[in-house]
Amino acid sequence: MKISVVGMGRWGSCIAWYLSAIKKLDVKFYGRAGSPDFIRFYNERKNDYIILPQEIELSSDLEYTILSSECIVVSIPAQGFRNFLKEIKEIKELTKQGVLSNKIFVLCMKGIESGTGKRLTQIFREEMGLDTKVAIWVGPGHVQDFYAGRPSCMVISSDDITITKKLVNEFNSNLIRFYYGQDLIGCEIGAAAKNVMGIAAGMLDGIDCPGLKGALMARGAREVARLIRTMGGSELTAYGLSHLGDYQATLFSPYSHNRLFGENYIRGLQTTKLAEGVDTSKAMYKLSTDYNVDLPISTAIYKMLFESKDPREELEALFDREIKFEF
Repeated sequence: MKISVVGMGRWGSCIAWYLSAIKKLDVKFYGRAGSPDFIRFYNERKNDYIILPQEIELSSDLEYTILSSECIVVSIPAQGFRNFLKEIKEIKELTKQGVLSNKIFVLCMKGIESGTGKRLTQIFREEMGLDTKVAIWVGPGHVQDFYAGRPSCMVISSDDITITKKLVNEFNSNLIRFYYGQDLIGCEIGAAAKNVMGIAAGMLDGIDCPGLKGALMARGAREVARLIRTMGGSELTAYGLSHLGDYQATLFSPYSHNRLFGENYIRGLQTTKLAEGVDTSKAMYKLSTDYNVDLPISTAIYKMLFESKDPREELEALFDREIKFEF
């Protein structure tokens, strides 16, 4: 299988390295010409995390990148995904009948569109139609761990089990054990929402209450499960690899950008690394309203980040909520 990886950030570079170095697939790696990431890879074939195999072909030509591969793996900031799809639709060669229907797009971002509350596959269908194949690749893992040979488990999901099985069988290895995802809604919501919980975990570190992370894990998974069920997915998915299974990497790992953002926010420090959970908290707040589902932790994070609420007051408000049965 020929693969094109779009997005030269931390996770995109890991995917390109993994599919080439571990899976020995034919990989093209796309970045925008003139971007710092592309320039560094072009000149040095490395970033702060990995060294690219020489077999990977670098490209700044989006049309060529997509046309030349059967599978397009996308790893870009979630909030820019719709504009990226619009960019594809402006390329005449890619809009010819049947061209994209022969491709499989695999989305590796973990986010929800902040203004609409829409999942990334929903955005994909809106922009690209129903004929183009799409799947998601989510679950726990950091490039630093994979590159050092530390294994993990992840999940691939789509609306078509044939596509899911094809991708899992193609990508599976001793470094990443993949599972077949059975609930696209749950996997997408769970994967995105865990970043909000990561920010909450960082805030607990910032106020020196790391012992509350256990409660955050339990109650966070419960509220996400309620939302998934109400949206039409299986609440059990919240306890799988896309959400609860990703908590260690997101709530505890020193490599977690979302956890670091939360801690720095409390300490009044700037964070330069992308934290998808910020925009996702806005989307979760919208979904809470749209579906009339109580999401106390996600709502608290939203109010702190976008309404300048005091973190300690929000934490106290969570403790002051009405006492009820755990399940």
